[in-house]
Formats: sequence, structure tokens, C-alpha cells
Amino acid sequence: MFQEFKAFIARGNVVDLAVGIIMGSAFTAIVSSLVSDVIMPPLGLLLGGIDFSDFFVSLNGTHYATLKAAKDVGAATLNYGLFINAIIKFLIVAFAVFILVKQVNRLQKKEEAATTLTTDQVLLTEIRDALQKRL
Repeated sequence: MFQEFKAFIARGNVVDLAVGIIMGSAFTAIVSSLVSDVIMPPLGLLLGGIDFSDFFVSLNGTHYATLKAAKDVGAATLNYGLFINAIIKFLIVAFAVFILVKQVNRLQKKEEAATTLTTDQVLLTEIRDALQKRL
């Protein structure tokens, strides 16, 4: 069983997956900071100094000044501001992945185009092979 596990771990796909997960978690931290620290403050300022993370509805009907105040007293809250932040983070990550996949596909097309033989090249290869068979 240890040998099978060792063979499984040594496969390239598993290592690639592990690297992808590690890079993804690091990228998530960067995107979280981008949204929380760079995008949301100016957006909140444009909307009149609003902090999206403090958009919530208290389910017990009591009004609280901040989400932290509501959480401190143990009130159940519907945190739609945090949900908006999560959607923005998702859109940024999705766009970054889209750009990454688009670039990888573009590079793969160039590699395929470079290895594809033209009709003339195919005919010359066939002639060369036929001449080699005669000798």
C-alpha cells in the first residue's frame, strides 16, 4: 500500500494539483486584500462613506450601529454586505482565471501551429520516404 501511495504522489498531476492549490490560496489572500483594502474603500466613499462590510440586517429587529456590535451581543444577522464583498472577490478571481486560461490557450495554439506541416511539407516528406525505400 505504501508503494502505491508513493507512486500516486509521484505522479505529475498530483504535484501540479498541489502547486495549484497552494498558488490559489496565496492568490485568494491577494484578491481579498485587493477587494477589502483597495476597491471597497473608494467605492464606499463614492457611495457616501459606506462600508459594505457593515451592511447587515439584524434578525431580532434591534438596530445596531455596526456588525461587530451586533455580533458582540450575539444577535443573529443577515450579512449581505459581506456577501457583496464575496461576489466582488469571486468576479476578480474569475476574471483572472479567464485571462490565464485565454493566454494558455493562445500559447498552445501557437505551439500547434508551429508543429503542423503544410501540404508541401507533407508531400516532400512522402517523396523523401519513398526515395529512401528505393535505396
